[in-house]
Amino acid sequence: MKRLGVRGTAALAPIALVVLAVSIAVGTTIGPSDLGPSDAFAVFLERIGGPDSGLSAVREGIIWDLRLPRAILAAICGAGLALCGVVLQSLLRNPLADPFVLGVSSGASTGAVLVVVTGLGAGAIGLATGAFLGSMLAFGLVLLLGFVTGGTTDRMILAGVAATQLFSALTSFIVYTAADAEQTRGVLFWLLGSLSTASWTDVVVCGVVVLLGVAVCWSAAGTLDAFTFGQDAAASLGVSVAKVRLLLLVMTALMTAVIVSTSGAIGFVGLVLPHAARAIVGVRHRLLVPTATILGAIFLVWVEIASRVVIAPQELPVGVATALVGVPAFVAIMLRQRRRTQA
Repeated sequence: MKRLGVRGTAALAPIALVVLAVSIAVGTTIGPSDLGPSDAFAVFLERIGGPDSGLSAVREGIIWDLRLPRAILAAICGAGLALCGVVLQSLLRNPLADPFVLGVSSGASTGAVLVVVTGLGAGAIGLATGAFLGSMLAFGLVLLLGFVTGGTTDRMILAGVAATQLFSALTSFIVYTAADAEQTRGVLFWLLGSLSTASWTDVVVCGVVVLLGVAVCWSAAGTLDAFTFGQDAAASLGVSVAKVRLLLLVMTALMTAVIVSTSGAIGFVGLVLPHAARAIVGVRHRLLVPTATILGAIFLVWVEIASRVVIAPQELPVGVATALVGVPAFVAIMLRQRRRTQA
């Protein structure tokens, strides 16, 4: 497959943004009310100062307060998770790395479950705050274990595996010892990934963090190119390896923590989409970062749409839907790496 260069990517960027906007509009039409993409655009234009949409207050509320935040949050989460995958696969030089390799998702799950099941800090500490604190605690533990044991990429991955197992065990312990049947069902649904409780507050918080992450990672594109050849090669090019790696890992953990705190554990997006982006534009991060970000946004919007349609009127957890796509892709990536190694 012939990869796109700078000019080809720039030419396709407006088309990709249009596809993303249309995808979000379509996402607002899924549900019992008879609403179309044109209604979503009309309501959006009205809210930003345009003409009256002509819809009733109830229908406007369905679009603006329920469906539109959900679709936009799906796009933001998909973009952020794909970007995290790009950064981690470059820093760790591991094509199978994704945002959950550092145990951040498991830490977020523990924090959220602790708040939900025990009511710890009710009225002061919400679900998102508990998940965020758990995420950062897990990331801190991974950094500590990784650097104490040598600070290499392999050690960091092993530290992430250890943290994942630890916080997964803590989550199970809390659920089994403190939750009733109703709480357990709610917690398990959230842990499998769900955007059903999306709000404009979630959109703003996640949007700001992901935009910051895009800016930081895109500005460090040249450094990420150097990291793909190894730490020694990056250092020989004048890169401050320890500082840059710490900055990018912290940014990655922050994005993952905020995303997980609002949408639950959605896996495989950060694993699959970076490889799809590389197949289109190659390995240069100046093109790879924006391409993976847009692809991730479009991908998760449509996965979220599918999760509401496949077993309607019930809703399939988004994390389950991404796993159904991601596991075959994971196997394909491993087989591809095996063929490259044998060659």
